[in-house]
Order: sequence, then structure tokens, then C-alpha cells
Amino acid sequence: MEEGIVLRGVGGFYRVLLDDGRMVDCRPRGRLRKDGTTLLAGDRVTVDLLPDGTGAVESVAPRRTQLRRPAVANIDQVVVVMALTDPPPNYLLLDRLLTVAEAAGLEPVLCWTKADLCTEDEIAAVVSPYREAGYPVIVTSTVTGRGIEELRAALHHHISTFAGPSGAGKSSLLNALDPALNRQTGEVSRKLGRGRHTTRLVELVPLPGGGLVADTPGFSQLDVTTIPKSELGRCMREFVRFASECRFPGCLHRAEPGCAVRAAVDAGEIHPRRYHHYLELLQEIEEWEARRYS
Repeated sequence: MEEGIVLRGVGGFYRVLLDDGRMVDCRPRGRLRKDGTTLLAGDRVTVDLLPDGTGAVESVAPRRTQLRRPAVANIDQVVVVMALTDPPPNYLLLDRLLTVAEAAGLEPVLCWTKADLCTEDEIAAVVSPYREAGYPVIVTSTVTGRGIEELRAALHHHISTFAGPSGAGKSSLLNALDPALNRQTGEVSRKLGRGRHTTRLVELVPLPGGGLVADTPGFSQLDVTTIPKSELGRCMREFVRFASECRFPGCLHRAEPGCAVRAAVDAGEIHPRRYHHYLELLQEIEEWEARRYS
């Protein structure tokens, strides 16, 4: 028996990277299919190697983490990829992605792309609110090579997923990290102002020097309704250091008297856009809860 990690699955076959570096195409044993076990990219599996060079997946280890969209298991961190321009940043989507990552217990890394198209002042205006909030931030350009080695170091020894809108440059980043991948990239649609989807399946990609990254299909929305509204504030990183000073336990930071988070917004210690996005996500959760229990 050999152990390894599932890189991808297509048509009932799964590409598995064994711990000794070999790649093998596998199918799950019948009992796994009978039990309804669904393999995900990132699953740790035990494989029985067969005489024809393929393998049979005998067992699947319990998952440490699991994302639903994209469907990836055992991820250590989420690299949220957002363009500084072309297309302009979708801040609500960005804050949604960061919130979902925090709720899942995953470390978010915020990677800004296309720095070559902006001045340093423009970059600082976009990036500063997130650095000040406490998120790890990497500014990159696949044209000049800026930030690529910093990103490579952040991915080393981790299983990461890239997440972000189409056109942000996820595939271009992968090509910069490993030119042998030769990933298809898409131009940004001038009419729609967003990128074309270039990635069609969830696949873990081994990187030179170590680390695995999930190149995932582009998407524009993530569900936050699985987050209890009482927990949403804890998913906004900069809220946490003020929330303990709120007058009332369980403060939702909306209209309660003595709210330290709102006071921090008024004092300029929390960016107002981040706070308004928090209120939007809170309303979304409450509307979903109202429908659910009506």
C-alpha cells in the first residue's frame, strides 16, 4: 500500500501524487463508491498499486478542512487574488472571500496583481486598508516579476487554494510560479469589465520547491449564510481587537449602544467600506435565517 494526495478527478478517475513523488491514476474501490464516498482534490488516500500501472483507492483519511465552493479538502490557506486594476477591485467580493476563509479557520493571504499598471500611490490606496486590518498582503506583477518570490515563499510547505474573480490573474500567477504549467489565460472582456473563465476543474498543482496550490474555476460569489450572525464579526479581522470593549455581550456592531467597533469606524481605525460590507453580509445572513425559519 502507498499513501498520497488526490490532485484531481475526472470521469471517475483520480490523479494521485504518491508520497514518493510518483503520479498514478486511480479509481476508488467499489466499497467506497457503494458507501457514497466522494473524493476531493486534497484528500489523503491509501492506494493499492495494480499490475497495469494504475491504482485502486482503498481508504480516505479524515479531512482536516473542507471547502464547498471550490470543493477542496485539507487546505491550509486561501490565497485571495484580486487585480489592482483591469478589472478594478470588487471590494465586496474580496471581503466576502476573506470572511469565508476566516469562518472556515483558514489563513487568508491577499495577493494583489497587475502592479505594473498602477503607480505606487494608487497601490497604497488600495492595499493599505487590508494591511492595517492585519491581513498578509503580497503585491505582484507577472510582467515585472514583482512579488513572485514572496508569493512562492508563502506557498512553500502549504496546501493552498487560489480564490478570486475571473480576470484577476490566477492562471498567470501559476504560470509565473512554474512556466512549465503553461496555463491558459484570459483577456478581460472590455464590454463586461470582467475576465473570461479559463479554469474548468479543481486541480491541485505541485509547485517547484514544494507546496501544492488549487487552481480553481473562477467564480463571483460565495455563500456566507452558513456563518451564524453572532460569529460574523469575528470573521472581520480588525473587528476582533475592539469587540471585547463593546458594552453588551453578543453585540452585532450595528445599532447597539456602547459599540466599540462602531466607535472605531468613526475614529478611522476601521475602514468604513469594510464596515459597510460587514453590514451587507449581516443582512444577507439575517434574511436567509428569516426565510429558513418562516
